Amino acid sequence: MTSDRARRGKGSEVHGIFQKIAGYYDRMNFVMTLGRHEKWCREVAARVAPARGGQLLDLATGTGVIALEAARRHPTVTVTGVDFSEEMLRRAKAKPGAGAVRWQHADAASLPFEDEFFDGITEGYLLRNVEDLDRVLREQHRVLKPGGRLVILETCPPSGLVEPVMKWGMRVVVPLLGQVVARDRSSYSYLESSTRAFESPQSIAGALRGLGFKDIGWRKKFFGTNVILWATKGD
Repeated sequence: MTSDRARRGKGSEVHGIFQKIAGYYDRMNFVMTLGRHEKWCREVAARVAPARGGQLLDLATGTGVIALEAARRHPTVTVTGVDFSEEMLRRAKAKPGAGAVRWQHADAASLPFEDEFFDGITEGYLLRNVEDLDRVLREQHRVLKPGGRLVILETCPPSGLVEPVMKWGMRVVVPLLGQVVARDRSSYSYLESSTRAFESPQSIAGALRGLGFKDIGWRKKFFGTNVILWATKGD
């Protein structure tokens, strides 16, 4: 069953949205990024570089794109894909190669794992959708081993010279694509607004640094609207 936290406030709204869009989530990610999404997921899986024979956690696994790539890239590693949307997990489990991943329903704000259990953590589009960002990051720090790497794929509020154009495109084009491709304008209106309102990579890096992460870096993608950010847990 879904946790009480996932059913309250913003968590309830987000849970409902991802339950509804699961069937066309991969298609929309492909269209909205002009086919770049899977490439970014491959980069996330490569950057995490877990220890041979170790444990890897993929949070907000959704339809399992990062988790499945990590399982292919790191065959000696045990990959656990976690999401709070049952429908997303159902879709992930139906994909080729899904048997190589341990799928688990859980809330990122209260992970059911022991301290310092994982050698690496990946996540895709989690942080902008949570109610308590600090708590979610603290949970990731708690379950990650010292020296383990965290790699995050997130949306990023546009900035610089392209900011006006990209904000217009996100405000107008993303909901329109949701209507045309998925026949669901309202869900993608939320996803567009959550992107524009989300934290900058500098802000996320500051939060990670405050928790004791080090070697923090990031690389923006797709005109600065997406970002891959990485950090290592200090000893």
